[in-house]
Amino acid sequence: MTDTLQKSVADTAAAPAPGLKRSIGVVGGTLLTLSCVTPASTLFVVVPDLFGSLGTATALTIAIGSLLCIAVAFCYSELGTLIPSAGGEYAMVSTMAGRLAGWLVFVLSLLVVMIVPPVIAMGTADYLAPIVHLDPSMTGAGVMLLATLAGLLDLRANAWITGIFLVLEVVAAGVVALLGFSHSHRGVGSLVSMQVAGEHGHTDTVTAMLVVSGLAIALFVTQGFSTAVYLSEELENPRRNVARTVLATLAISTVVILVPVVAITMGASDLKELTGGDISSMVTAWSNSAVGTFVSLCVALAIINAGIVMVIQNSRVLFASARDKAWPGPVNTVFAKLGRFGSPWVATLAVGVPGAVLCFVNLDTLYGVTGVSVTAMYLLVAVAALLARRGSHRHTPAWRMPLWPAMPVLLIAVLAYILTQQETSYLLWTGGITAVATLYWALYLRPRRDTRWLVSIPEDARLPEHSAAVPAQGMPVHGIPAQGGPAPAPVAGEAQA
Repeated sequence: MTDTLQKSVADTAAAPAPGLKRSIGVVGGTLLTLSCVTPASTLFVVVPDLFGSLGTATALTIAIGSLLCIAVAFCYSELGTLIPSAGGEYAMVSTMAGRLAGWLVFVLSLLVVMIVPPVIAMGTADYLAPIVHLDPSMTGAGVMLLATLAGLLDLRANAWITGIFLVLEVVAAGVVALLGFSHSHRGVGSLVSMQVAGEHGHTDTVTAMLVVSGLAIALFVTQGFSTAVYLSEELENPRRNVARTVLATLAISTVVILVPVVAITMGASDLKELTGGDISSMVTAWSNSAVGTFVSLCVALAIINAGIVMVIQNSRVLFASARDKAWPGPVNTVFAKLGRFGSPWVATLAVGVPGAVLCFVNLDTLYGVTGVSVTAMYLLVAVAALLARRGSHRHTPAWRMPLWPAMPVLLIAVLAYILTQQETSYLLWTGGITAVATLYWALYLRPRRDTRWLVSIPEDARLPEHSAAVPAQGMPVHGIPAQGGPAPAPVAGEAQA
């Protein structure tokens, strides 16, 4: 295996490309990760659709989703400290559950990272309406292109930019919560009244099955905490700071999203207004047009902020896949290129420009496919977490989740059930894409298993134990000999932090 890897060096390039720079600490990582969760823009763009289908049960559904996300965050924290790679989920799952499972997670994560930014970006026009009326698709495409340009800059500069925008969006969410609670029309009991406005003015009951179906979107609401893992190659001391960033981000984002949802549920004048989900109109009715305009502008900035961070995150995923040889040689070389600011500029363009195009796709389809993809991805991450304490990884110093293995086992069961309750069309879309990816694996990657899809760990993230360790399924890691002999020369594009 070592000889094979050494031969692959001559086939790809003569010198390794520089790696991503470790330039951010917990604060910067938390700011970037929170900005990717983008709690305020999620509140104003995604949650209104939940109000439309779940009514007063929206807060309960998000609360249940947040509890499930605690278990998911535990899995990410443990795996992220064991495998601190910009590849995120696919690097963790490949190492723990095998290369095919890792490839499927990569495809699911790529679906999520390509779809979520345009979904959020298309909400910009609604919140610029107090000033100017714009076409949602055109505006969303413009936001994606702007975010792509910002993503080409240095990561530390982006941390400050996104931090400022994050403060504004949290202020907007706080204003909504304060106004909602101060204009309450119903008591706390309404949060479990399970009602939604139906057609012709009738009141319908929200069933338990509707809540379970809505959990896929509820999981998506706080999904961005995984950004801490994607940024692990640029976090200082990742084996300590990844877990801190993941858990802190989930806690903060849950509060920022859930508290205003509770306030809106209690403050809406009637069930029809709540189901309509027009939060801007509610804010204006609770205060005045000036406050409504301020909140709307803060949300518009939050969406732009989210676009910047998501493009940063997504480019790292594509960069890592090229470094790990997921594509034909010329494609790997191009996607692994780093620009003058240390960012993977080709990968940034490759995720930003298609994101602008997706702004012209039906929004409901994007929501549905994203919900299914996120749920399936979390399920495979939970499987990897269940396998994270076998072999050499049992003794690797890392953050360890409580209640293992019960936590991942319960999570696997719940997520599998949630998948069975999703709409057939969304399952077919996601399943079809996954099937095509499986064919690519079978026809291209698997026959070239010695030179393709070689998941790597950055040199400065490896512990001494890794020098003679092989992942449980026997998969080689770049720069680590398969049988403990001398390390082969690094493959071009591999990080040398």
